Amino acid sequence: MTERGPSLSETDRLGEALARVLPALETVWSDERDGIETALRDRPSWLAGIDRDLPAQGVGMDATLDELVQHVIPNGANLSKPGFSGWITTGATTTGVTAQLAAAVASPQRYLLTAFNHLEGQSLRWLQELLEIPAGHQGVYATGGSVANLIALGAARQHAYEHRGRDVAARGIDAPGRIYTSTEAHHTVARSSAVLGLGRETVFLADVDDDQRVDVAAIAAAIDRDQADGIVPVAVVAVAGTTNTGAIDDIEALADVAAERGVWLHVDGAYGLFGITDPALRSKYAGVERADSMIVDPHKWLAAPVGIGAAFVRDAELLHRAFTEGEAEYLEGSFLAEPESPFDSMGPAYADFGVELSSPARGVVVWALLRELGAEGVRAIVQRDVGYAEHLAERVRSHPRLELVTEPKLSICCFRYVPAGGVPEGGADDLALDDLNSRILTALRRDTPFAPSSTVVGGRLALRPCYVNARTTLAHVDGLADAVIAIGDHLTTDA
Repeated sequence: MTERGPSLSETDRLGEALARVLPALETVWSDERDGIETALRDRPSWLAGIDRDLPAQGVGMDATLDELVQHVIPNGANLSKPGFSGWITTGATTTGVTAQLAAAVASPQRYLLTAFNHLEGQSLRWLQELLEIPAGHQGVYATGGSVANLIALGAARQHAYEHRGRDVAARGIDAPGRIYTSTEAHHTVARSSAVLGLGRETVFLADVDDDQRVDVAAIAAAIDRDQADGIVPVAVVAVAGTTNTGAIDDIEALADVAAERGVWLHVDGAYGLFGITDPALRSKYAGVERADSMIVDPHKWLAAPVGIGAAFVRDAELLHRAFTEGEAEYLEGSFLAEPESPFDSMGPAYADFGVELSSPARGVVVWALLRELGAEGVRAIVQRDVGYAEHLAERVRSHPRLELVTEPKLSICCFRYVPAGGVPEGGADDLALDDLNSRILTALRRDTPFAPSSTVVGGRLALRPCYVNARTTLAHVDGLADAVIAIGDHLTTDA
């Protein structure tokens, strides 16, 4: 037989390849002004370098790495730049990136009897301890909050219908069901409802108060109506840190409502659950230990590489019934009761606790970050970032042309620019201010190192920096405030 394909000397030059791309990667993390906007500005140039037809003959590793360094890396989404505060997902730190690379090479899959799979379980237990999740909960990693919510709410659906005598995972839904949450809940809750066969439009969205916390009485009343009408209450979803403003629902009160009615309580803490590590914030999370499930995203506040979320469910057996895929002869059928090699056992049955069989070893990344930082290091990060939001809020309160749209709850500060003379000429209401602040946002991203996002709070458009970026300093917080004032003054003076 004639050997075909690239030689080993071409495919296994990892050290050389990394040495060639590392300098380009390290510039992504620098504090240079250039980088926030260049991917769009230079789009014609880098598109010309990569937008091609499938080659009949490969160009080899060297030429491919050249194109990666020249055209791709400099034109990515530079979420690691210290002035980026737009999303809750941020750029990863060095330890997490290195651990992910180690897993990609040494353990491409999370299963089998390996050190990487051991760290899957150990890191989940560390997260439980850090975030005060009861030890009996079964943890499983997922790609992020979207799939973690799906897993947790899939367990809730199994629980709700089993109480009616129906194994819904095996036989399907036989009666309409509903999930209850707030208008501030992340849209992945509705998507989970859609995927689980309950329906996106059936989710009950209760209004929120002035602090963006859910109306608990409205949730209770909706459940009572549905139970009377034969609709199955599947889950109450409390939000521990909303994406818009960082608001934390009254989890204790929602736990009472759910317990009194026999309904599953799920806590979406994808962003905010790490806030429980700060003693000054701890009281806001009262009742979270009563939840039947909760989720958290290490790729948010822990600055792990994107694609790492975790779901925790109180009843491991119920979770298994909801998601087990069954055995296959080519896989489980080849394992041994008494393993003699790493390939003789799957190890912990994570594949039966979620929707993935093939999955990267995510636990080693979380383990590495928690080993690097420790509980006190994580707490210090949370306190620093919450302090940034509070510092910015104080800057806003003290300036005559800045307005705080809502008080910071965690590390998000929503504010806007308001001209000294009021609404700009041509506008009779807040629509003109919305337009002005939208233009300020565009100018920030285009002309400065500062890249927040925007949102709408109480019908008003607000600039929305969220501080979870490990490379942001207090100088960047002040720099954003100064830039907003300068741009706003310029735009209103020209008008």
